[in-house]
Amino acid sequence: MRFHDIVSQSAFRRGEDDWDYIICARHNPLDLKLREVYRYRDLLYMLVKRDFVAVYKQTILGPLWFFIQPLLTTLVFTVIFGRLAQISTDGIPPVLFYLAGITCWNYFASCLTATSTTFRDNQGIFGKVYFPRLVVPLSIVASNLIKFFIQFLMFLGIYFYFLFFTGAPVQPNFHWMLLPLLVFMMAGLALGFGLIITSMTTKYRDLVFLLSFGIQLYMYATPVIYPLSSLPPEKRFWLVLNPMTSIIETFKFGFLGRGTFNWAHLGYSLFFMCCLLLAGVVVFNRTEKNFMDTV
Repeated sequence: MRFHDIVSQSAFRRGEDDWDYIICARHNPLDLKLREVYRYRDLLYMLVKRDFVAVYKQTILGPLWFFIQPLLTTLVFTVIFGRLAQISTDGIPPVLFYLAGITCWNYFASCLTATSTTFRDNQGIFGKVYFPRLVVPLSIVASNLIKFFIQFLMFLGIYFYFLFFTGAPVQPNFHWMLLPLLVFMMAGLALGFGLIITSMTTKYRDLVFLLSFGIQLYMYATPVIYPLSSLPPEKRFWLVLNPMTSIIETFKFGFLGRGTFNWAHLGYSLFFMCCLLLAGVVVFNRTEKNFMDTV
């Protein structure tokens, strides 16, 4: 007799109201388990705190890396792509243009990289105690959100300097108010991709080695170091198929006043994100039941 049948019969004899928790092997793959995630909210908070503190706990510079990494990347992009390659930045100062794209991209890439190894990195915990497995990738997204807002504040500091003291052609508009939606979409895309990849890496370990390389290639397929307007009109369509394109372009358009904004493009990215996230949850739920046999 299977465990599911034993639990079901026991619950029938005693009455389901007598149990605090009923753990069964079969469940709806579309179930997000949000009620369980809320019940384990203390664990979610602890994992967020662990992820945020542990990363730089034994480093010399500590939280300063939150600022050093995007600043150094911006400096390299300014020299290589701005000065040497002379790639257009739509008239925006290169430092501000590249930092805007890097701020968004870092959050997406960090979430994707960390969630893509959820099963591998937490197999010791998953094999010993039960809790909704979705708590772990959600904690990664939340902890990286703190890092994103720290870097966003740094971006705002440099942004206001160019806006008020240099006379740069920066013209913010009301589209900056879409920032919460943009952050939600970046988190959803990273989580969706990450749930699918981590489910695949339980059987195909070499995908982990391709991940960092793939994220780099994906960045060049996203208008981080160049504006969408710099491409010929007949080629923009293919770049717009990338759901991150409209997110970064909208961010630049809202704060810098330059970029390509289109409600249809943003709606497409939102729809793509919802479908991807749903698919990621389905694959993740199916994999979590037997991943210990293959990991």
